[in-house]
This record gives sequence, structure tokens and C-alpha cells, in this order.
Amino acid sequence: MNSHVLDLRGEVCPMNFVRTKLKLEELQGGEGLEVWLDEGEPVRNVTRSVKDEGHKILKLERVNCFYRLLIEKAQPIC
Repeated sequence: MNSHVLDLRGEVCPMNFVRTKLKLEELQGGEGLEVWLDEGEPVRNVTRSVKDEGHKILKLERVNCFYRLLIEKAQPIC
């Protein structure tokens, strides 16, 4: 799994999900995206929205003062 990093610390809702979605659109199915998010609304909303879009949450962990979210982009449906 290839991995890309998107640092969204300090980004306001809903732009953090919008930027995550745009980055995922650039990736191939099965590729990974690591997203850094502030706690609270950003981590809750992005995690929920990514799942709703059909992508897989591989890991969500707190790192110091932010959260690290690992996403695997969904494979395209043929």
C-alpha cells in the first residue's frame, strides 16, 4: 500500500473533509492516505465521512496533540 500524508491540523470544518476527499480522488484504489487532524469535531467528522464514502479506516491514533488517521482508498466498483 502506497502512503500519502495530508496535514490538516488547524484546518476548520468542513474544509478538512473536503481536502481529504479531494486527495483521495487523486489516489488509486487500495492506496493509503495518512491524515493529521485536530481532536474534536475534525477527527469525528472526517472519520465518519470517510467511512460513509466507502473507504477503509486502518488506524486512528492520538499522537501528542493531534490524531493520525490511516485510510485505505476503496477499490473502484466494476
